[in-house]
Amino acid sequence: MNYEGKALTIAGSDSGGGAGIQADLKTFAAFNVYGMSAVTSVTAQNTMGVSAIYDISPDIVGKQIEAVMEDIGVDAAKTGMLFNSSIIRVVGDKIEKYGVERLVVDPVMVAKSGSRLLEAQARATLIEELFPLAYIVTPNVFEAEIISGISVKSVKEAEKAAILIYGKGPGNVLVKGGHLSTPKAIDILFDGSECYYYESERIDTENTHGTGCTLSAAITAGLAKGWDIRQAIGVAKDYVTRAIREAPSDIGKGHGALYHNLKPASINSQA
Repeated sequence: MNYEGKALTIAGSDSGGGAGIQADLKTFAAFNVYGMSAVTSVTAQNTMGVSAIYDISPDIVGKQIEAVMEDIGVDAAKTGMLFNSSIIRVVGDKIEKYGVERLVVDPVMVAKSGSRLLEAQARATLIEELFPLAYIVTPNVFEAEIISGISVKSVKEAEKAAILIYGKGPGNVLVKGGHLSTPKAIDILFDGSECYYYESERIDTENTHGTGCTLSAAITAGLAKGWDIRQAIGVAKDYVTRAIREAPSDIGKGHGALYHNLKPASINSQA
């Protein structure tokens, strides 16, 4: 059996293995997609938090992307932690140069521990220069509030935020509702004309480190396999829910990692 697609993650490294490029590559492997990486920052990180960040030079970030594109190519790509404006701009330049159409932008701003993963002055660069290149952006509730400029406390407000974010240029917007006070975890997709809803059970656990990275990576993997956006999100949502449910309890003392070694559902089962 061969790989069913090729996917690139452009993101930060998590030394604890639960988020960032490590989570992305584990997820790509679970989806039988060939995974590649361009490291944007190196973090000293574990389940308790981020203790140090070292940014890779924008030139080296760009050369990593070029090395992948010139030889192997990609069917889909995703961005995660892009700490400063210089890194964001070089990523945008390479995405445009190589005509990457299926780009998933996870607007990583703050770690679950509260550590800042995007410079405040780089927010405008991310929104103005990278969002228009994105096939889909995947903010959580807190990121959606920052990007849209409105409070997001309900599903209706999440819908409004998705529509406002769509106006900033991406092809689709998925507002992740894990932090909403709803009985089920509801994510809202706006595709420019209609909202779609993805529900899952809420699981009582502290082991949720890397859920955002994993979801966006799973969507990227689905797109790399040629699925449409709704199919990719449906399978990704199911995969992340099961990865949380099966999360090991013996990894770290804080927000533990997910269990990535799961077989994704088929797109037929999500119809």
